This record gives sequence, structure tokens and C-alpha cells, in this order.
Amino acid sequence: MTSENRSNWKTLLQGAVIDEPGSSLKYKTGDWRAFRPFVIKEKCVNCLICWIYCPDSAIVREEKWVAINYDYCKGCGICAHECPKQAISMGDEPR
Repeated sequence: MTSENRSNWKTLLQGAVIDEPGSSLKYKTGDWRAFRPFVIKEKCVNCLICWIYCPDSAIVREEKWVAINYDYCKGCGICAHECPKQAISMGDEPR
């Protein structure tokens, strides 16, 4: 399914009820983000602590560092807070 075919938070049923099991990939829940994490690749040691703590599974494991899946990242900042090397910083979401 391409990102153009996915629904967003505005199309959820009232009360955010999802009535179809296994449909979470249809909803791009990162749309309401006010802040976004940025990975500083030079500092990242690929310890994956951010991946463990991310409540939205928005951290993507790569070979030498991590990446952020902004379709699902809600900008909570837990990844930046937990990173022992300060390799993730939070910044304003561009609008």
C-alpha cells in the first residue's frame, strides 16, 4: 500500500475507534506531530535504545545508525531523551 492510499487521523471514526483489526498501517498517525526527532548520524552508535523505547515503532534500524519513520512518529521525544549519546535531537515540525 502506498502512502497516497493511506488514511490519516482526520478520517478515523469518532473516538479514534478502529473497527478493522490489523489496519494500523492504513493510518499515518504522525500527522499531528508538533516536534520531530532528527538523527545525528555522526554521534549514533546504533545501540538501538531509541528503538526499544519508541512507543510507536517509528524507529527504523539501519546498518550503521537509525532512521525515523515520520509517517508514524508522533514527536513525543522519548527517543531523544533515552539516547545515551545525544544522537537524536528534537526540532520544530516544518509546516
